[in-house]
Amino acid sequence: MIEEFFPGIPTIQFQGPDSKDPLSFKHYDADEMVGGKSMKEHLRFACAYWHTMRNGLGDPFGEGTAERPWDDGSNSVENAQKRVWAMFEFMQKCGIDRYCFHDRDVSPELEDLQATNDAFDAVADELEKAQKETGIKLLWGTACLFSHKRYNQGAGTSPYADVFAYGASQVKKALEVTHRLGGEGYVFWGGREGYSTLYNTDIKRELDHLAQLLKMAVAHKKQIGFTGDFFIEPKPREPSTHQYDSDSAACLNFLREHDLIGELKLNIETNHATLAGHTMMHELEVAMAADSLGSIDANTGDELIGWDTDQFPTDIYLTTQIMLCVLRMGGFTSGGLNFDAKCRRESFETIDLFHAHIGGMDAFARGLKIAHAIISDGRLDEFKKQRYSSFDSGIGAQIESGGASLDDLEKYTLSNGEPTTNSGRQEMLENLINDFI
Repeated sequence: MIEEFFPGIPTIQFQGPDSKDPLSFKHYDADEMVGGKSMKEHLRFACAYWHTMRNGLGDPFGEGTAERPWDDGSNSVENAQKRVWAMFEFMQKCGIDRYCFHDRDVSPELEDLQATNDAFDAVADELEKAQKETGIKLLWGTACLFSHKRYNQGAGTSPYADVFAYGASQVKKALEVTHRLGGEGYVFWGGREGYSTLYNTDIKRELDHLAQLLKMAVAHKKQIGFTGDFFIEPKPREPSTHQYDSDSAACLNFLREHDLIGELKLNIETNHATLAGHTMMHELEVAMAADSLGSIDANTGDELIGWDTDQFPTDIYLTTQIMLCVLRMGGFTSGGLNFDAKCRRESFETIDLFHAHIGGMDAFARGLKIAHAIISDGRLDEFKKQRYSSFDSGIGAQIESGGASLDDLEKYTLSNGEPTTNSGRQEMLENLINDFI
């Protein structure tokens, strides 16, 4: 470690629910066993480089407020390398052993692609040193194909072939660096892959181009021997009026249409689900139904504000619902819980980074234990099983197996008369969840 970047802040320890120390975990005990696995193994926390190190905490109405004393504000490689060690010290003190990055978070964009790639390699050297020294791993990397002005009309969906080629080159390098650093996955988020008006947009052509970019990436992944998972991340709008990866269902439909369903899973984010008009649980369940839930961006949003606020998750109902899904799919493989979240503009001191991550980690620890208890109790799952039990035998089993025709169902209905139904017991089940929380 070059220097101490967070002096006076200790390594965060588990002190239990009675602790009054704001720099302690009340619920997250990394080594506590839950259902045969430690909390650390279940939750696979990751820290987002872009928010933790690079977010200045500005908003549409005001400049940034963040105080980051280690950052000299320059676009130099040296400053980027120094930032690496601040990031890793922060993660060590929080007990977070994974991180995620965009290429332009960790290293500067310089005068041309070659100079930029060289800078990326130099910072990757530093990331590699920090990983070896600390044992911290890369959960996933990605390319920032939305912030530079060249991507004002998209990257993979740009109407300009030169822009497409530049973006593809950026993906190539980001994937290679992710591979070099032992990344467990790679994410595609279409931040500008959409449209602002249909008057100038050929939707079919743009979607075909986007699919072509993903197919190129899949081919390059195999060529370089990268064995991690590819993830695509849904979001319906903002910054574009409409983004093609609008929600889980739209992403899955796109992947199926372009024969990519086996090549990419989904990285689901809570605030993006909110913008799509869905609950997080809905988005996770849709992905799970297609065996395509890969990773989660752990945050939440302010429903009173119309944009993506990327707040830290503290709602225990939310974290319980998320962990119910994660446990039911058998846990993460190459994915995890990445805190794609930032402090509020008013919370600008470095210590606020710790308060934010502690709160999120504690909230997920509680959600994990509650979800495990609900599943172990069995009543919720048993109710759902019984609700669909008419499809386990008889005419229902014939329907599910594809062995029933419309003629068969007509004859069955004529013989059995008007069907009956039972109450869905929504209120009782909501009360049941409350019993555990």
